[in-house]
Amino acid sequence: MRPPSTPPPATEPPILDSTTWRWKSQTIRYVKTPAEGKSLGSIVLIHGFGGNCDHWRRNLKPLASSGLDVYAIDLLGYGFSDKFNPKSFIDNDVHNVNGETGRDFTDFPTKYNGSPTSVSPFSPRVGSTPFTSMTHPLNSAYNFYTWSNQISDFLKEIVKDERGTHLACNSIGSCVGLQVAIDNPNLINSVTILDPSLRKLNVKRQNPYFVPLVTLFQKILRESDVGKAFFANVATPKTVRNVLKQAYGDPEQVSDELVDCILRPGKTEGATEVFLDFISYSGGPLPEEQLKIIDKEKINIPVAIGWGKLDPWEPVEEGRVFKEFKCVEVFEEFEGVGHCPQDENPGVVNDFVVRFIDGVLCK
Repeated sequence: MRPPSTPPPATEPPILDSTTWRWKSQTIRYVKTPAEGKSLGSIVLIHGFGGNCDHWRRNLKPLASSGLDVYAIDLLGYGFSDKFNPKSFIDNDVHNVNGETGRDFTDFPTKYNGSPTSVSPFSPRVGSTPFTSMTHPLNSAYNFYTWSNQISDFLKEIVKDERGTHLACNSIGSCVGLQVAIDNPNLINSVTILDPSLRKLNVKRQNPYFVPLVTLFQKILRESDVGKAFFANVATPKTVRNVLKQAYGDPEQVSDELVDCILRPGKTEGATEVFLDFISYSGGPLPEEQLKIIDKEKINIPVAIGWGKLDPWEPVEEGRVFKEFKCVEVFEEFEGVGHCPQDENPGVVNDFVVRFIDGVLCK
């Protein structure tokens, strides 16, 4: 596979042209950049919390120059994909969108912990978390199982690559990609996760004495005008810029265009409700639980992990334990970058992704 090209650092690619796909009566936005020359495979790029296709704008052409058909997609509820009211999904799930529907999570503690008595609500060490609370506490459709179904159907209906497809994911998108590997390993060849979300608000991360207080705070945000006021304060150019500068190792990479890429979808109808719903998503799988399932079930999907050493939200020190999982074939730390390395230093990330995929293809 050819090494990826890198655009000149002074040049900001334009905000992306895109198309849409109808999924379960919802409109989903995605973009495609065809491979330059002979296609050697496909890759789907999955954004993180508050992100969208445009957060991969600096990766599409370089990855396509290496011989990949490149797709980026807005998860349901994010970017310019539909943002159906979470309460409507709960009350009237007529489109069968909720990915938790029909799944049985009751045997997880016994199957993956050894015995139900080993379950504890609090784990001090990332990587040893017990299997509990695998579903959205509010039964909302905005969960990793829904997004796994979305990506799986996208692979079957839009990508349609019989050779299989590679996934590259950032932040919470990493949990989506790993769930696809668990649910439909026949559709993909590998998963690359970049600064995966450790999901610090998950109930399994919380001290049990504080869980009632956190739950009450989440309820106030989600069901009162306090939450709307909070989101209105967050969804401003100044706040978005400050948040991104905190997340990026190099604040100079936070351009006006990047702020606009993140902020514009936040102004669309339903964005407030989805934002507040995810803040209340204190259940569901953690990345180490998903990696454990991949190992235990002997799912033959290799995983690569890349991590910005300056990530202030998901410290790499807590993530190094992920190297213990057999499915994790590559673990690299990126110097000088934070939580969104694909945008902050696309040259390093594009090279990392292509090298890993080359290794997978050569097996």
